[in-house]
Amino acid sequence: MARLELDLVGCRRCPRLVGWREQVGRQKRAAFRDWEYWAKPVPGFGDPRGRVLVVGLAPAAHGANRTGRMFTGDRSGDWLYRALYRAGFANQPEASSQDDGLVLADLFVSAIVRCAPPDNKPLPAEREACRSWLEAELDLLPRVGVVVALGGMAFSQVLRILHGRGVTVPTPRPRFVHGLEVDLRPSGPVLIASYHPSQQNTFTGRLTEEMLDAVFARAGGVVGNRSR
Repeated sequence: MARLELDLVGCRRCPRLVGWREQVGRQKRAAFRDWEYWAKPVPGFGDPRGRVLVVGLAPAAHGANRTGRMFTGDRSGDWLYRALYRAGFANQPEASSQDDGLVLADLFVSAIVRCAPPDNKPLPAEREACRSWLEAELDLLPRVGVVVALGGMAFSQVLRILHGRGVTVPTPRPRFVHGLEVDLRPSGPVLIASYHPSQQNTFTGRLTEEMLDAVFARAGGVVGNRSR
């Protein structure tokens, strides 16, 4: 995993994303003017022996693109890690920097795109260019039995990746609905769909903490109850 991370952070496959992540790192946001932004591709984070894999969309420009750790330093991450703490997958509910003491147990967090995209919208070609990094992580996460996909893009990309790896996927392919559970056993994991904890979803009430808690309670139930 350490070798994979070294290879990943040197990736420059997508010129548009490289330019954007580095521009954001130079210009910064006023609240973070004293930070040295990461401004590189962001590796996955968590327990390499984890049985649950959380897959998001991409690093936030002033979140993980700043801190260098997935879902760390922004409001989406605040929601996610609070939920993981309540479900027993994290030792604390906060995620602010790489040295904040956060430890994940039985769970690994990743994304389908590793560089912050403009407007949080990676292009289809960029999603495909980044696909091999998530596939390489899957090769190094042998115990994964549940994948929680945050958002429709992550859900669709995970299904494409699993199908490409020989997992039997239903035809027609399932469409994203929050709380949908797709059991791909025995050839693959259980896939659970969730709204992304973006401000667009959480501020409007489309996603509540109770809804997110239910997703991770179910994920924990599939692999063995970890609730507090």
